[in-house]
Amino acid sequence: MASPMSAGSFLAALRAEGLTVVEVGDWEHHNRNHKGPWGPVNGVMIHHTVTKGSAQTVKICRDGYEDLPGPLCHGVITKDGKVHLVGYGRANHAGFGDDEVLRAVIAEKGLPLDNEANTDGNRHFYGFECENLGDGKDPWPKAQLEAIEKAAAALCRHHGWTERSVIGHLEWQPGKVDPRGFTMASMRGWIRDRLK
Repeated sequence: MASPMSAGSFLAALRAEGLTVVEVGDWEHHNRNHKGPWGPVNGVMIHHTVTKGSAQTVKICRDGYEDLPGPLCHGVITKDGKVHLVGYGRANHAGFGDDEVLRAVIAEKGLPLDNEANTDGNRHFYGFECENLGDGKDPWPKAQLEAIEKAAAALCRHHGWTERSVIGHLEWQPGKVDPRGFTMASMRGWIRDRLK
């Protein structure tokens, strides 16, 4: 269990990992904190956006939709490997997921099958939305995959977490498929190697 990093520490950790970071508007104060607590934080969640085009993707993730207000994550990782910071604090990205998965993340153990949606993930996870159509055909450029790896590793490094603190949305909430196009087992392997 950990308190969320300050916005400044979050930005510094990403840059220290070698990422190109784009600050979008007043991202440090753009959040959903009025809807509930943020923290303790226990891990990092990876998503795909089902969108095309970096500018449009960043705008959607910052502003959200009529029935799902933004921010929809903390950072948007575009195809070119840049991390666009769109919000900080509670964000509408994880929704409700499996309490047994959360316990496994906290214990840094293998994940059980997610078969319940009974726990508020927006409280417990940092979230990165990654620009991809999510159809299994849209490519994941090397720069983007490396940026996902670096962003997750930066937060794990700060909090003293292992790669087991990084999960995909599909491992958290029944019915979700994201991210599609690479496996979270592979991503966790890359993160583990980076943390060494």
